[in-house]
Amino acid sequence: MRTQAHFQIRCIACDKVAPRSFSPFCSECNSMNDVFYDLETARLRDSENPYVRFMDLLPVRDPAMLPEEASYTPCVHAKNLGGKLGLENLYLKDETVNPTGSTKDRMAAIALPYLVESGVNSFCTSSTGNSSTAFAMMIRNFPELQMFVFTAEAWSHRVHYDPEANIVPFVLKGATFVEAFECAGRFAQRHHITSERGFFNPGRREGLKLAFMEATDQIPGPIDWYVQAVSSAMGVMGTHKAAKELKQLGHTGRVPSLLCVQQESCSPMARAFAEGAEAIGSEHVVKQPSGIAEAILRGDPTRAYPYVRGAALETGGSIASVSEQEIREARAMVEEYEGLTPCFSAATALAGLAKQVHLGTIDKAATIMVNLTGKDREFQTPSLQVHTLERGENDWQPEAGAPKSTQNVWDTPSLLDKAS
Repeated sequence: MRTQAHFQIRCIACDKVAPRSFSPFCSECNSMNDVFYDLETARLRDSENPYVRFMDLLPVRDPAMLPEEASYTPCVHAKNLGGKLGLENLYLKDETVNPTGSTKDRMAAIALPYLVESGVNSFCTSSTGNSSTAFAMMIRNFPELQMFVFTAEAWSHRVHYDPEANIVPFVLKGATFVEAFECAGRFAQRHHITSERGFFNPGRREGLKLAFMEATDQIPGPIDWYVQAVSSAMGVMGTHKAAKELKQLGHTGRVPSLLCVQQESCSPMARAFAEGAEAIGSEHVVKQPSGIAEAILRGDPTRAYPYVRGAALETGGSIASVSEQEIREARAMVEEYEGLTPCFSAATALAGLAKQVHLGTIDKAATIMVNLTGKDREFQTPSLQVHTLERGENDWQPEAGAPKSTQNVWDTPSLLDKAS
């Protein structure tokens, strides 16, 4: 156990210190709260476990809550693929080897203890699959937590559950990701449960910065460009923050330019950025997202976009989009030249890099890190009872003919701790 507080949660706009409770937004100005470390006393430890090495840059006060057995994921110097693209210093961070095949395992490893230490015992969440699956796997280590997962039907095959009693899954028939997210928020408010808030949960962003921090030990010299496929871009935001922290500690020489990549069929941030828009407008929102890169199908990142845009502009980076054909070609290239098989979402990042190199916006001599954020998982039949919801007159409700347990979980707060 640490003997002193090594971080504070403060507003990035007015610097107001947040309470120890879970506080995604400032109570004074409603801007985003973030984690601020004591960088005068922070140090990097000599350990092959990244959660130990970078412990002083993680928002968990009790080290016993961090993974005891963990190692760096590979960072491949992609000489063959780089040769194809004319890049001498191309590195691929292979996050597909994580336990659930996704970089979101890092998010869960930090976000869950962060919630516990913030006094949370029940929370609602939603995702297009990877985040919820990572939470569902990791929550076995936190029996004091109960998780209510809300998933749009189209993505239900992408969420995998362990048979844990502290997980309660809902599937919304015919819903979009945003509708599932909003339903989770209303359910949380109705039953006085914490709404986990996705992008705005500081624990999520802090966990996702670990891939970049590892890479600073694996890649010789400073990293000039960091490339990742994005939906809300919380991983990119975490990386941007980590780079500034490591530079202040003298561990890195620069903060990399950020390239965020979306697929053209669902690219609200890329479209707004290309137009020079400071905010997402109704014309940018994609109400019914579709595309092969399922993990990044978020059609309405309205609240996150200004923060992401600011980070991209600050670093001389960009938010760009690529076509389905370009994504397929990128995945085929990385399979052929490097023997890696990322999912289409991860391949979107590589497609974006190839496109920007072709356009001449990235120097071919630059040192480039592409985060291959995950791989495809095989469908698994849920081992838990899944509660199905359908559209009602005013809100979602248990589908007709649903078992009594579904109605109980939906309506009766006193039964929440007995839900299964």
